[in-house]
This record gives sequence, structure tokens and C-alpha cells, in this order.
Amino acid sequence: MCGITGWVSFERDLRAERDTLDAMTETMACRGPDDRGVWAAGPAALGHRRLAVIDLPGGRQPMTAETGRGTVALVYSGEAYNFAELRAELTGRGHRFTTGSDTEVVLRGYLEWGDAVAERLNGMYAFAVWDGPRGRLVMIRDRMGIKPFFYRPTSDGVLFGSEPKAILANPLAVRSVGADGLRELFALVKTPGHAIWDGMREVEPGTVVTVDRSGTRTRTYWSLQTRPHLDDRDTTVARVRELLEDVVDRQLVADVPLCTLLSGGLDSSAMTALAARRLAGRGEAVRSFAVDFAGQAENFVADALRGTPDTPYVHDVARLSGTRHQDIVLDSRALADPEVRARMIRARDVPMGFGDMDASLHLLFRAIGEHSTVALSGESADEVFGGYLQFFDEEARQADTFPWLVRFAEHFGDDGAMLRDGLTEALDLPGYVRDSYRDAVAGVRRLDGESDFEYRMRRICHLHLTRFVRLLLDRKDRASMAVGLEVRVPFCDHRLVEYVYNTPWALKSFDGREKSLLREATADVIPRSVYDRVKSPYPSTQDPAYAVALQEQAEELLSRPGHPVFDLVDRGRLQQAARRDTLQITQASRRGLERALDLATWIDLYRPALTLP
Repeated sequence: MCGITGWVSFERDLRAERDTLDAMTETMACRGPDDRGVWAAGPAALGHRRLAVIDLPGGRQPMTAETGRGTVALVYSGEAYNFAELRAELTGRGHRFTTGSDTEVVLRGYLEWGDAVAERLNGMYAFAVWDGPRGRLVMIRDRMGIKPFFYRPTSDGVLFGSEPKAILANPLAVRSVGADGLRELFALVKTPGHAIWDGMREVEPGTVVTVDRSGTRTRTYWSLQTRPHLDDRDTTVARVRELLEDVVDRQLVADVPLCTLLSGGLDSSAMTALAARRLAGRGEAVRSFAVDFAGQAENFVADALRGTPDTPYVHDVARLSGTRHQDIVLDSRALADPEVRARMIRARDVPMGFGDMDASLHLLFRAIGEHSTVALSGESADEVFGGYLQFFDEEARQADTFPWLVRFAEHFGDDGAMLRDGLTEALDLPGYVRDSYRDAVAGVRRLDGESDFEYRMRRICHLHLTRFVRLLLDRKDRASMAVGLEVRVPFCDHRLVEYVYNTPWALKSFDGREKSLLREATADVIPRSVYDRVKSPYPSTQDPAYAVALQEQAEELLSRPGHPVFDLVDRGRLQQAARRDTLQITQASRRGLERALDLATWIDLYRPALTLP
């Protein structure tokens, strides 16, 4: 796992721009603490920071190959889980390898198949190839968008990087966020290709972007397609289990310490149990980690989202699977620490967070990073198998909008509630969401003979797999890579995603519950308590001291009336949320405080260069 960056300028010799390339590369140091490398030749310059996971001495980058017509150079981030099979095939085609790394397999694969190498990869990846003989840059991103990848066209080429900060380190990039960028921050719709920053784009998942002297071209090599599902229930359950075992087995390959993220929910428990079973056959035990909050288990109060605390279920899984388990227990002082907030915003480049859930994720990953370099996560199983409440909420099912937005304000508070009235009117978030939803569902194909209900559920599944999951994948990648931890997501294997997506909803929920297929496919390896447990989201602290700390920080912000955050945030609403003359703070007020403090922190990190509408 690594951080990549680069610059192509067809009108200059970038060998003279070493200082700028170094600055771009160093922004990725958190993603690659083990090694660095830069390469430049004429119009192309590539930078790389490495987190060594496979072939520790042999995977240095940028990696080059000489051809009869010139040099081909690669910078690569991610993992190709089928690199051993590809290596064997390429060896049979006459290629000779000098390392054991998957990076060299990808480079040789490009030499053999060009950008069609993308279709052959199974994994998570974002990589760029400077093809000297053809005078072009080729940028490729994995199918589900697990690894981030951004680019910014220039007058004579392009800038690119794993994260916006790498691009923003180049003087050609302006630190400006316009109205559409703010809309994206507050709408929670994850428009494909949108990068928040003016002039910047994402390489979309499943896409190849090629840049040469004639311009920029985009090719989609993978998208979620509608196909008939012909398997019966027993066959479907068996196929899901078969795929899960293969996926987990592939993703356990690493030359560094590996662990699992265990929440006590069905997703992480199933993944941990399968990993433990596989490693037990090699005489090894899985190391597992869970997040908890001081006093949470003893003082837990059920709410509409979370009916049970995680810890008892975590420990049930750890006992049954024989994992070497550790709870990471956090207190409210750490969760509310302004420096932790700043680190998460610096990691994500924008204030698009989830308050204490972001802070706890950062602190969890930082603690895990002291023991492991790679972690397997249950992320995306809810999107793949249908695990969220909105999949079963009739109002959300029928709404002509993104289903996760129907009760979002009720559960978490209104994201835009703190904004000034004039800005709210100018942004017109309802209109932005309406237009985005219309675009998102336009391409979902209906099967011949598919009922109205099944088609609506297909659209809901498609929205979660092409929009909502990308918000969570980006969050997890940034939080983990900010501390040099590689997080793998087995449930994002495209073979599993394709198969389950095309399974009818009646089969996905055959027992009337969420994630029926996953539960049944792993029933023999998970505790009965987990099998029976109702879906519970990622935990959030219930300690009132956390809210009080937010209010104290808001009071300090209010003492600076000239702070530019008040061009965005309504001062009176922030004052109301910061009042401590009531016994309890509402979820909406807490969300508003977190949002206002996030915005202020972001502005402080990027000013004076940052410009806003």
C-alpha cells in the first residue's frame, strides 16, 4: 500500500522541477512511511511513497521497464490479490521477473496487454503508467473505488495523486472550493468523479483515464451490470460461501503482521471467523482488534440505531474463533481532542466527517498500527447484502431520493442546519440531491419480467454500491493510511459484488431479516449470539462529557467573531448549540457542533490560500 503522485507537462522538461515533485511526493509520506522514490524524464515525473507489504526489499518504486522504443514507468498503490496467477501467465508469455512483488506483475501486465491489464486484476489499486514509447499517461483505478485517485488537468498536461493534497502541493493547483464543492460536502450523495476542489477530478472506479498531447480520454472497463440470477437458495448460499472463502484466503497474503477489525456484528465476525479457520490450518492464530469507549458496556442505553453494545459479541467471536484479541478503549477527552479532529481533516483534505466516529476510527487505526501493518475489514457488507435499516423502511423504499437520506437528519442531525440562511438558499441542497438522484438511477437496467418491487430494490442496492459505499471506503482509506495501516475489504471483491447484486431481494432477505445470505453462508463459524443479533452501526460514544467538550470548543470559536468560518456558519445557531444550561444535548445539536468545528479546523489548515464562495 502506498501513495502515488505525478506530473505530466508536454511543454516542459520536468527534470528541472525536482523541488516541486519532491513536495508533491512528501505529502504522501503518511501513506508510505517505509520508502520514497522519484523519477523524471522529459515531460513526465512520478513520485512514490511506500508502505511495504509484499516483497519488502524488491518492490521499490517508481518501477521502470525498458522496451525497444523507450521507457515505461509505473507508480502503483494497492494490492493485486491474483498476482501469483498473473505472474505465472506472464512468465509463460516470455516475461522475466526480478522481484516477487505484485507491482512488477502489474508493470509487466501493462507491457503485455496495455490498459486492458485492468480487466485482469483482482484487488484494490490505483496506478499510473507513463508510456514513453506512446507519449501518454495511463491512470487506472479499481472497480469499487477502494483506493483513492485524483487528477487535475493543466494547460499542457495533468497533475495526479492518491490524495488531493499531493496535487495541491503543485503551484499550478489552486486551493479553491466553489458552490458545487460545498454542495457535495453537505449533500452526502457522492457524485462520481467529483473531487470537491475546483478543477480537480477523481479517476472514477472501474475507469481508465489516458492523457496525451491530443487531450484526455476516459474508458470504463467495469460497471455494475444487471444479469439474471438462476441459482436456487441453497446453491446461492453455497456460492456465497465459496466466494467468501476464496476472497479471504487471497487477502490473507502479506509479508507483514496482519489482523482483523472486529465489531461483533455479522460482517466482521464472519470475515474474522473465516480468516481464523484458514490460518488455523497453517498453525497460526488471527489477531483481532475492536474499538470500545470507557464505560460504554456498563452504561449503554439502546436507541433507534443501536440496540446492543458491541463488546459482548466481540468477545463471543474472539473465544469461538480463538483470536488473539485486544479491545482499544477510548475516552471522551481523546475523542474530542482538536488535534485528532485536525489529523482526520488533514487526512481527508475536506471536512466531510462523522464527528466522534471519525475520531475513534483514527485512534483505533493508530493503536492497531503499533502491532499490525495490514487489517481486514467488514466494510461494504451492508451495501452488498442489504444490511441497513433503509432497506426495510417502506418510506425509504418508496422515496424518490437516496434512501439513506430519508431518516438521516432524524438519526444524526441535519448536515446543513448550521449554515447561514443565505448560503443555504444559494446552495439549494434539495435541488442538488434531486438532480443527483435522477442521474444515479438513470442507468439501472431492469430485467425482463422483473416486478416493480424487485426493480425498486435493485435500484436501492445499486445506489448503495455505486454511491454510499464510496463515501465509507474513502473515509476508511484516509483514516488508515494516515497512520500507515493498510485496510483490506474482502466484501468489495467484484466477483462477490456482481453475484449478490443480481440475487433477487426476495432471496437476499429470505428469512425476513437483513443480510440473510451472509448469515446463512457463515452460520457454522459464527457464535449463535452474533447470528441472532440485529444490525448495529459503527459505535458512537454516549458519554455526555464528549458533548460538553464540543460546547467548550464552540464557545472558544465564538470568541473569535472574525473567523472566516462565520461566512459559512450561522453564529446564532452555533451559540444555541453551545449553550450548556440544559441537562442533555440533542443529537442534532451535537452533529451541528461537530460540523461547525470541522469547517473551522479545515479553514485554519488551508488558509490563507483557501478560497470559498
